[in-house]
Formats: sequence, structure tokens, C-alpha cells
Amino acid sequence: MKNRLASVTRSCGQRQLRHGQRLLAVNSCPLPQRRHVASFEQGPSQRPDSQYVSFPGAVKSAFCHTMKFESPQNYPALPTYRVVDQHGVVVDPDFQPDISDEEVMQLYRHMLTVSIMDIIMYDAQRQGRLSFYIVSAGEEAVAVGSASCLSKDDVIFSQYREQGVFAQRGFKLSDFMNQLFANKHDPGKGRNMPVHYGSKELHIHTISSPLATQIPQASGAAYALKMQHMQDPSIPPRVVACYFGDGAASEGDFHAALNIAATKSCPVIFICRNNGFAISTSTLEQYRGDGIASRGLGYGIETIRVDGNDIWAVREATKKARELALKDGGQPVLIEAMTYRVSHHSTSDDSFAYRAKVEVEDWKRRDNPIIRLRKWMENKGIWDDNKEKEARESTRREVLKEFSKAEKEKKPPIRTMFEDVYEEMTPDNKAQMAQLREHLERYPEEYDVGDYVGGRDSLKP
Repeated sequence: MKNRLASVTRSCGQRQLRHGQRLLAVNSCPLPQRRHVASFEQGPSQRPDSQYVSFPGAVKSAFCHTMKFESPQNYPALPTYRVVDQHGVVVDPDFQPDISDEEVMQLYRHMLTVSIMDIIMYDAQRQGRLSFYIVSAGEEAVAVGSASCLSKDDVIFSQYREQGVFAQRGFKLSDFMNQLFANKHDPGKGRNMPVHYGSKELHIHTISSPLATQIPQASGAAYALKMQHMQDPSIPPRVVACYFGDGAASEGDFHAALNIAATKSCPVIFICRNNGFAISTSTLEQYRGDGIASRGLGYGIETIRVDGNDIWAVREATKKARELALKDGGQPVLIEAMTYRVSHHSTSDDSFAYRAKVEVEDWKRRDNPIIRLRKWMENKGIWDDNKEKEARESTRREVLKEFSKAEKEKKPPIRTMFEDVYEEMTPDNKAQMAQLREHLERYPEEYDVGDYVGGRDSLKP
């Protein structure tokens, strides 16, 4: 084999071609299966006496002869699209509901379910029955409304206030509870913090704790979906929906992701919940520009700002965004949904240390997304106080029922902490597992392992 390779190397030696004063070394016998034809995209050219800049970075920028620095104050803020006002009255004359009354009520029930679950689980954490929780109060319309316009095969990357996305996709109350209590039915086997949901069946990637990591991942996934459809047109085109907050938009990952998506024309919808705060840092301290939407324009991305407390505005924007994202093979779209975080950032936060309680209560009373949709339904005659009472009571009973079941279930086997890193456990993994079993057997009174499936026996080889 060695002699054969040497023979091939000699017969495929290099020859030199003279080009001007340069010598270019080329292979005299390229292998057919490795053949690659380079293609070059024609860039803009600057023609003589042109009135415009025509080179990368500022195509079609007219020359001017008066020096002037542009100021943000000279441009109006991007408008915020709204369909229904805070009184439940339609203000968009072209708006017509595209779903039935029953489907509207189902959206409302999903928003209500998330809201009631949030209250119960927040209290459970305060009782010490749960280690951590994050609520999505005030942002239910963004999650439920946008998810209701996506295809079930579209891929989702979310942050940690998208309970409504999961509920709309079909994530059951038992699924929420199993993850929160990290019991034996948790697909993540108790390895993640609470509220870090995920579902392979629903095409939702598991939530990550590090802020903004999901945004460039979404761009990459969208590019992969684009390539998949190009290689096999029988596969229906899909988009990626990526959710994040205004705080995540201050991370470098946000800028890298938008630039990748724009230059590679990735079919991804970026959905920013601008709720006014990045934990304790208000938007006034985060940036000086016109919100998040203006950044989309800077990256050459189709952009819209919507009233995030208006589920109809969110739905209309998401429907159009998905259409645009699939246009001409794919392109990114940015939606900035203006909301207000009426809750604490998490159970580890006290928001009244940095904002007035009266401000929060005012938002709850004046512009709550759940109340706004309820007013719209009441104006239409499809909802009333009796239906509201029944929906709240039945939802609360169901949440408490699943809460009780999940809390009583055993934890995953202890051995799972050593599994799934490699396809098969390494000798080091096995040695560590044996050491742990020996330690637990030596001090049985110090460790209560009865809550784990199999107890110490799960650590047997």
C-alpha cells in the first residue's frame, strides 16, 4: 500500500505555470470525486461619474455636498402595530378574525392556564416545595399568540417565559409538573433547573440557562432547515422561531445571530419580548437607541414592532413573518413585542427593590393581555362571567391535581447522573459510580435515597 501511494504521488506531481512574475503551483491530476468548481458572487461596482456609493457596506447611498451628522432625534420612533386597544375594541379597520370563536376561546384558556399555573407554582416555591420558578405574567399574549400561527413542524428555541408556547404546542400540565419536580417522568432526568422545559416531539429545544445562547443556535438551525429543503424539495419548508427578552438582546450572541441570519438568508423569526427590564436593569439603562426593532433594520432584516399585550396584533404579525421568512428560499424577520413584566424576574428576585409597586399594579389593572382578550370576547358575545368562573375553577383544579401527582413521584435513578454523556459509560464513569455506591453503603444514615428509583441498587454495574 505504501509503494502504491508513493507511485500515485509521483505520477500526480506538481507542475508550475508562469503568470506574470508569479508562480502558481497546481495539481496536474485532480481527483474527479474531489472536484470543486468555485463560484463567485458578483459584487457591486462603482461606475464612473456615479451619483451613488456602490460598494459593499453602503450600496445606493447618494453623494451629498453638505456635511451633516445624522442624529437619532431626527427620526421618529418605529410605530407599534395594534389591532385591539385596551378596552377590547378593534382599531385596525382591515382586521378580520381568521379563526373560529371556539379557537379564540381555546387561546384564552391557554393564557389563563399559564397564568394560574404561575401563581400556584410561585407559591409552591415560597413553601419550599420547589427550588426555583419564573412566571410569565403580562407576557402570555406574546407566547400563545405567536405559537398559534406556527406550523407544528416549525422548530422553536425559547427562553424561560414561554410557558404559553409550550401549552399552545400541546405540552400537558403533567409535562410541566414532571419537569418542575424533576421526577422519574422528566425527559431531562432531573438534570436541569426548573422551568427548563423541552420537547423533542413538539420540536422545541430544551431551554438553556445561559442568556442568549439560543439565538445563534436558532440561526444555525434555520440555515440547516434551508439546506435540508434545498437538497430534498419533498420536505416541506419550515421556519425557526426564536424567543428572547430585551436583556438577551444586549448580549453579543444577539448581534452575531442576526448578522448570520441576514447574510445567509436563514428562515428564522426572532421574537423579542421587550418587557422593560433585564432582571433589575430597566431598558432606560440598557440602550439609547429606538428599542430592539431598530437593530433589525440595521442588520438588513424585515422588522415590525407590535403591541405585545394584544394577542391579535401578535398573531397578525407572526402570520406575515412566517410568510416572509419562507419567501425566496428564506430570510430572517424580527418582531419586537412591547409588553410589561408585571411579576418579579424570578423567585430569586424582589422587583420592588428597583420599581414602585404602584407602577406594577397600574399595569395589571390598565393593560393586562388576558383581560384585553376577555373584553374582546365579551364585546363579541362569546364570553361572560359564568364562563370565566368555570374556566378559572376547572383550570385551578387541574393544575393542583397534576401538581399533587408529580410531587409524589420518585426521582430518576441515581445512576442517571453518570449516563448519557457518552454512548457507553467510560471506565472512569464506572469507577466513580462504584465509589458513590460504596460511600452510600458506608454511611446509610446520612443519605435518604428512598426517593430515587432503585435507591442504591441503581448504582450496581
